[in-house]
Amino acid sequence: MRVELAVRAVLGTAAAMVAGLIVLALGLTLSGYDAGAALVAMGTGAFGSTDAILSAVLPRAIPLILIGLGIGLAFRGGALNIGAEGQFYAGAIAATWVGLGLGDVATRMITVPLVLLAGLIAGMLWAAVPVFLKLRFGVLEVISTLLLNFVAEALVSWMVQGPLQEAKHIYPQSDLLPLSARLPQLPGTRLHLGLAVALVLAVGLWVFGRRTLAGFALRATGANPTAAAVIGRINTRRVFAFALLGSGALAGLAGGAEVSGTTFALFQNLSPGYGFTGIAVALLAKLNPLATIGTGLLFAALEAGASAMQRDAGVPAIAVSVVEATIIIVVLLAESRRRRQALRATGNAG
Repeated sequence: MRVELAVRAVLGTAAAMVAGLIVLALGLTLSGYDAGAALVAMGTGAFGSTDAILSAVLPRAIPLILIGLGIGLAFRGGALNIGAEGQFYAGAIAATWVGLGLGDVATRMITVPLVLLAGLIAGMLWAAVPVFLKLRFGVLEVISTLLLNFVAEALVSWMVQGPLQEAKHIYPQSDLLPLSARLPQLPGTRLHLGLAVALVLAVGLWVFGRRTLAGFALRATGANPTAAAVIGRINTRRVFAFALLGSGALAGLAGGAEVSGTTFALFQNLSPGYGFTGIAVALLAKLNPLATIGTGLLFAALEAGASAMQRDAGVPAIAVSVVEATIIIVVLLAESRRRRQALRATGNAG
């Protein structure tokens, strides 16, 4: 049964992808672009060479997978985290601060884990504010997490023009992290160890969700917090806090990995919208940690292809958002149809 459901999910995603590409091609044609050349450029940019995969797709997939895992954790626990973008930036700031502060005084084996830990803790602390506001004053986490995104973006702007600005005070960015604070990379590529970290966390979260009592409590709280509290005697407030804090920690870890493994510096617009795309990654994966790996790779390929499409075919990269939106809409419509059929079948059986 599970294999059948997995096959249906894969086929559904593939159909949604095809629909998205068709919509994109029609839109480009109506706008006067060469749709064929654009789609070829997008495919080449994502999968045209080994370098494209290792240096364009996979590095982009790392933050998307990590954030998608965090969003999935939060949503499964009934916490609607819309602030992964801000938590990502908080993690990036902390990781940069620790990396530059430690410099070359310690080896990579010590510095890199500390840098990533700093990002993880900063993301968790950034998420602690909405947790406190929700549990103490009843403020909806959707609002507080969303608004904190703007605070984080402003904080990055201030940091790169103030405390963390590069030594010459010319450019709005930090100094480059020393080699000891950088994640190991595959030689000749931009792919770094963060991918292995993301994969291990995905497997760990899947095991946690399916094989532990705490994972069951998380899923029960997300499905029906009232029933979980009354019938299961689950402390739903604690589960909510754990889900949102864990989500923030993973987003912060993504920020730390991005600085330590890809950009090596903090600057404005470090994230091209990873926090928001990560929501789509999680939803498309139906909050399944293992499926999040695949959807993260899918959206990373689209982003990499968008850059190549703009460079080689002159099509604005934003056009790929049409594909992403169509994929999400098609999948949501299919899920809605499945639920209606299930309700209808239950009604007939009754």
